[in-house]
Amino acid sequence: MATIGTRLHTWMNGRFIGRDEFGNRYFESRRRTSGERPRRWVVYQGIAEPSKVPPAWHGWLHYTLDAPLSETRQHAWQKAPIPNLTGTTGRYLPSGHISKGGARAKAVADYEPWTPQ
Repeated sequence: MATIGTRLHTWMNGRFIGRDEFGNRYFESRRRTSGERPRRWVVYQGIAEPSKVPPAWHGWLHYTLDAPLSETRQHAWQKAPIPNLTGTTGRYLPSGHISKGGARAKAVADYEPWTPQ
């Protein structure tokens, strides 16, 4: 959730550009000095999680694109963006991880300790 300062700054200086499928709202500064690009920012819906910014809007925020790409321009081979799941129950855990039982299949390169005879 945006702080009072962010909301006030956005209300006074921001021009609404659009909204993504996560509910994040994107803004651009109304005023700019000569030769300077307009500032761009996002007001997150819920927790501020940068990995929830879709690729098209990420390109717009970083001045790679002049306008965000429409959702209909996606190719069949493109996957939908997913947020960073680190620290959640949906995180990646390899086989053998303590949270997955701590056992994994033996591998060729497994360590065998040396013991003197």
